[in-house]
Amino acid sequence: MNYNTEIILESERLLFRQHVPEDLEAYCAMEQDPDVRRYVGDRPRTREEAEHRFKGSLKPITNRLAMWATVLKSKGNYIGRCGIYPHFDHDGGIIDGEASLGLYIAADYWGRGFATEAGQAFIKFGFGELKLNRIVTMVQVGNDASVRVLEKLGFVLTETEIGKRSFYHFELKPNKNYN
Repeated sequence: MNYNTEIILESERLLFRQHVPEDLEAYCAMEQDPDVRRYVGDRPRTREEAEHRFKGSLKPITNRLAMWATVLKSKGNYIGRCGIYPHFDHDGGIIDGEASLGLYIAADYWGRGFATEAGQAFIKFGFGELKLNRIVTMVQVGNDASVRVLEKLGFVLTETEIGKRSFYHFELKPNKNYN
């Protein structure tokens, strides 16, 4: 594993850094896992699709708003990608002062509190360091485990979008605990 990559953020058990070529196999395994993809895109990606998507994650990140490789400190294992990334309006423009939260953890690491820990780290980072005004996220209806994580993190349900795939929309605004 390449440990020369700059660590963007750290929590008790996790490191967050730029993706490196050595992450490819674990990344693709997540993208091809039907359990992981059930509520994210509705289907597993093919190996070719996963590799193509992975290439984009290797591009240098300049503004600190991104989905970062999420690594278990104790073993150096790549366990997913988490972060806050630009929040876009309906026309594709970036909404200043806002970000979207993404928590994408490999199934082998579910149920251990890693998503909650990553979420706490990025909320503190977003409000404390980046001085964001709001963090939003969406969860597909039926993904009860992710809804529980967001509730633990203090997110508030703002809307339910009904369609072919239905989504809960959540938001979190800063409070004194994030400064």
